Amino acid sequence: MPGYLAEPSADARWCHPWWEHPVAVARLHAVWLAWQELTDPVSCGYTGPSVWHRDRLDPSPRELRSSSGPFAGCTKGEHQIGHRMPGLVPSAWRHEDT
Repeated sequence: MPGYLAEPSADARWCHPWWEHPVAVARLHAVWLAWQELTDPVSCGYTGPSVWHRDRLDPSPRELRSSSGPFAGCTKGEHQIGHRMPGLVPSAWRHEDT
């Protein structure tokens, strides 16, 4: 992502250990898979990289860096993995042995 990201700020966060955020890993993995597919001129022609930038890359950093994204609780001096986890899990989500 270097070269594609502006400096982190309160409105556009980035977490240096991004790989510790499962949502970030999932999004970036999806972007990578799309890159592999869309850069094959045989299957996608020569416009694939342009489509990839527009449809895959450009939206991903916006989602990752948004105020409700996976890095929302991280700051330059503090890294928080579980900041978006609910404090109480609704009973319907529990798997209890009866």
